[in-house]
Amino acid sequence: MSILQNCVKILEQKNMKEEINTLFRPVIDLILVEIYPYVYISFIFIIISFLLILGIFIILIRSNYSIKTNLL
Repeated sequence: MSILQNCVKILEQKNMKEEINTLFRPVIDLILVEIYPYVYISFIFIIISFLLILGIFIILIRSNYSIKTNLL
């Protein structure tokens, strides 16, 4: 067997997966804590953009409707 196959075989063991998980859990938690404010700000910008686009769409429909009624 090659070295790569041996490494894969070792990494597939359940206890090794648990060890890797416990090793990287604090790092992942730290990264998530640092990213959360940016995620919230991004969601706020997405909601504001949606509301602005919806408002522009409503204004365009109203102006288009009033132009058509004036022509009739």
